[in-house]
Amino acid sequence: MKKPRIGTMIKGNEDPSQVIRSLSRYGFECWSLMFWESIGDTDLVALSAGVVAAAAECGSFVSSLSVYGNPLRGDSAGDETLRSFKELLEAAPAFCTDTVFGPPLVSGFAGRVPGTAVPASIEAWKKIFAPLADRAEALGVKLAFENCRLGDTWKTGKWNIAINPDAWELMFKALPSDSIGLEWEPCHQVEAFCDPLAQLETWAPRIFHVHGKDARIDQAALAAHGLYGTERWSSSCFPGNGDTDWSAIFDTLQRKEYGGCVDIEGWNDSAWSAEKEIKGQLRALEYLRNCRV
Repeated sequence: MKKPRIGTMIKGNEDPSQVIRSLSRYGFECWSLMFWESIGDTDLVALSAGVVAAAAECGSFVSSLSVYGNPLRGDSAGDETLRSFKELLEAAPAFCTDTVFGPPLVSGFAGRVPGTAVPASIEAWKKIFAPLADRAEALGVKLAFENCRLGDTWKTGKWNIAINPDAWELMFKALPSDSIGLEWEPCHQVEAFCDPLAQLETWAPRIFHVHGKDARIDQAALAAHGLYGTERWSSSCFPGNGDTDWSAIFDTLQRKEYGGCVDIEGWNDSAWSAEKEIKGQLRALEYLRNCRV
């Protein structure tokens, strides 16, 4: 049985080839290239050649391409995110050349019609992503939707409908394509008071990519101020600093025959930010390696 590879997310518009060469000595096994809202004027053909060469030199590979924005928002920013989704979909086979740990993968937010409840966005989401799902299937590529809320709830929001199992049920019923699934991480389950392990047991067949990010609950703040007070009662963090048993996560992933990657999502742990970012990532990498064993 293949053990999931452990890598990290890197920014696609910040010389990722050089970043790969710089970070590879620390033992990252794969790389997830991400963009925020748009790929801009990035030459994906040139970028793929450089990135794939750099990864090959280091004995690693590209696990996924991502763009995080709202393709359903109905304005120029949304149009840019949708264009980026489409272009990354076409480019994915050139980037994700090592398919031992899964087919080429493109991920992002499912999007949301701003200000509406989850069910009210399903048809708009289906209209946008049904053709992309068909194209993904033709290309042998998978599409995965991250369950990050960015403050969205079931009733309203402006970023993403793929925020919980109730939404996933609606999405996969509306668009029953094997080419679409989830980009999952325990962080968002902990923040929602869900049990990540119980959720993983149910949803593992739909999980195409895992983000290495966790969260911790400040029980004292929660007890004193409750869910709706001014005090923040949860915080995102690196694996090893949160409330999730990652050894159990890896055990479940392998038992469920998950054949993909776990890529650390940085830039979220306030205790390991700025000049401490890389040290924080390396601590998380070592922790995840030990959990995988």
